[in-house]
Amino acid sequence: MKVMKFGGSSLGNVVGLSNVIDIIRKASVADGGGVVVVVSALAGITDLLVEGAGKASKGDMTYNDEIDEITRRHHSLINDWFGSRDQPETLKAGVDRLIEELRSIVYGVKLLRDLSTHSLDLICSYGELLSAFILTQLVEGSLEADARTFVITENRRGTDIVNPELSEQLIRETIPPLLATSSSNVVITPGFISSDKISGRTTTLGRGGSDYTAALIAGALNADVLEIWTHVNGFLTADPEVIPEAYTIPALTYAEATELCNFGSKVLFPPSIYPVCRGGIPIRIKNTYNPSEPGTVISGERDYNDRRQIKGVSSISDTALITVTGVAMLGVIGINRRIFSSLAEHGISVFMV
Repeated sequence: MKVMKFGGSSLGNVVGLSNVIDIIRKASVADGGGVVVVVSALAGITDLLVEGAGKASKGDMTYNDEIDEITRRHHSLINDWFGSRDQPETLKAGVDRLIEELRSIVYGVKLLRDLSTHSLDLICSYGELLSAFILTQLVEGSLEADARTFVITENRRGTDIVNPELSEQLIRETIPPLLATSSSNVVITPGFISSDKISGRTTTLGRGGSDYTAALIAGALNADVLEIWTHVNGFLTADPEVIPEAYTIPALTYAEATELCNFGSKVLFPPSIYPVCRGGIPIRIKNTYNPSEPGTVISGERDYNDRRQIKGVSSISDTALITVTGVAMLGVIGINRRIFSSLAEHGISVFMV
């Protein structure tokens, strides 16, 4: 059993799409246990959805510009893939149906001039729904699973948090039967999206949430490996835009990868590490555009042949440093709890104390 996640940079053009389909096909033949594929929205689509929704909430009809661009991007990808060949009617009809659903929802936001969190989550879900539908149509014999049926969230203090126990139970009930009926041994599902435990409304897992979807599935199904396919060769020793000499780190422990992610590395969504490290499932970071590269392996095993004391350097931009002082704090029981509770209620993450 293998779980593979493909990011938006892997799916945004016909070269990347061709590589993705080839990688999936090879994996489906090689892995008798089945392949679960998790996909993100095409690169830049979520930003267009947010921008269009924001315009609609102000009554600005130019929100259609964003939806038209989303339509153009997906139609262009499909046209490039098929070239002069006829496109399947089910593919064109399915994409256009999803686009029209999206347009109707955003029009409703425009009429109400109100953009709730619930509405924005639903609007943003269409990026992943479109990419998952297209890929399922192009990978012969694959079946699509809607992640909202098995990734379940609960609202706590205004934030949607995954219920891991319920989600893992539903994953085990949903994915294996689909794999058993797929002629290609492949199930494709959108990442990032989920549903509320009580209301059933669409929720989202935040930027990078597709990694977390893939990790939940891998952990629940005790997969042999979780592969994260992106546009870089793996974890690098530093940001190559800052340090051109940066090179790929061949192996990291779960703890080392967590540290790099928490402090600025964007290769992997930090919460994605926990669901797989519990079962000792390795994570492999691979480059869609250079699949022969070995990438970076993240596991519980330390590479004792690597004598470097520092594996890599990462940094965080736009971070605020706050100093809290006052004599009334001295000896007051619970002051730290009050400070951190206040920060948590406002969705502020504390990186260092």
